[in-house]
Amino acid sequence: MDTSGTLEEAFGRLHSTGPERDGWLSNHAPMVAEALAARGQAGAVHRWLDLYRDKLKDFPEPVAAVTDANWPAALGDSRRAADWIGYFSRALAERPWQDVLAVWWPRLLPGIAAGATHPVIRVGHAVRALGGEENEPRLTELAHGLGYWAARHQPVSGIVELTAGPTAAGALDDVPPIVGGVVGFRARLGAVRQLPVWAGEVRDPDVARERLAELVRAATHRYATHGHGEPTMLVHAATAPNAVLRALDALPRELWAPSLHAAWTASAAVTAMYAPREAIAYVPPSRVTAEEVMERALEHGDEHVIKLTDTALDVGDERALAAALRAVEISEPLVRGQA
Repeated sequence: MDTSGTLEEAFGRLHSTGPERDGWLSNHAPMVAEALAARGQAGAVHRWLDLYRDKLKDFPEPVAAVTDANWPAALGDSRRAADWIGYFSRALAERPWQDVLAVWWPRLLPGIAAGATHPVIRVGHAVRALGGEENEPRLTELAHGLGYWAARHQPVSGIVELTAGPTAAGALDDVPPIVGGVVGFRARLGAVRQLPVWAGEVRDPDVARERLAELVRAATHRYATHGHGEPTMLVHAATAPNAVLRALDALPRELWAPSLHAAWTASAAVTAMYAPREAIAYVPPSRVTAEEVMERALEHGDEHVIKLTDTALDVGDERALAAALRAVEISEPLVRGQA
C-alpha cells in the first residue's frame, strides 16, 4: 500500500478534469495513477501524468442535479456526467461508501459495457484504493467512477444465448466474432448478436468468485495469443472482469453471482468485437520477474499496457506475465519513439 500521499496528490490534479475527451475517449489517468501506486511505483506517478496531460480535458458543465427521485431519467445520458458525479459525491459524504456501492452496483451492472468498459474499470481501481486507505480524495475518485458509469450506462440486450464449454478459456474460444466491417465500440457492441453462456448456472457466491478469477486468468492468458486482433481494445476482455473481481469483497455476497455473469458478458462481448481470425503462438523473448514486467510497462507508458500489466500481476503466473510483455511489444507507446 502506498502511504506517500502521492495518489491523493494525483487525484487532486485529476478531479478537475472530465472522464472523457473527444466525444467518448476515456480519461485513463486516475486508473493508471492508482495502478502505479499499488505496484510500488508511486515515484513515477507525476512523471507519467505530465506525459499524459495533453489528453486531459476540463471537467464538464452540469446540466441539472440528479436526485433520488429523478435518477432513472438521467441514467445513460452522457451529457449528465457532472450531474452524476455530483450526485455520488453527495451520497458518499452522507453514507459509508460500501453502502452506496451496494445500492448502485446492481443498478449499474447491466450497463457494464458502457464506455468501452472503462467506467467499471475505474470503479474497480477506486475500490482497491479505498481498501488500502479511506480518505476524501479516494472517495471523490469513487464518485467520479460511479458517475461516469451512470452517465455512460449502456445495457447489452437482444443476445442469442449459445452453449459454452465448461472452462473460461474454452468459452472464450467459442465466442463467435461479429460479422461485417463495423467501426467504433458502440456500433460494434450493437452488432454483437450471440454469445456463449458460461457459468450461467452458478449461484453460490464462493463458486462465483472462483469462476470470476478463472475468467480473469483465461482472458489475460489469451491476450498473448490473440491480442494482435486489436492490441488496445482486447485489453478490456481481461481488465473489465478483473475490476469486478476487485470489487467483490466490498459488495454483499448475494451480488457476487450476478457480478460474475455481467463480467462474462463484458469479456465475451469485447472478444466478439475484436478477436483476430487466428491465434498466434507466442513465446516471450526471455523469462522476467513481475518487477521487470512492471518496469517495462512503465517505460513503454501506454495506459492500456500499464493496466493490463497490473491485471497480469494479479494473476501472477508466467503466462500472464507473457501477456503483459506481448502488450508492450504490439502497442503504441505513450510517447512515440519512447519504446
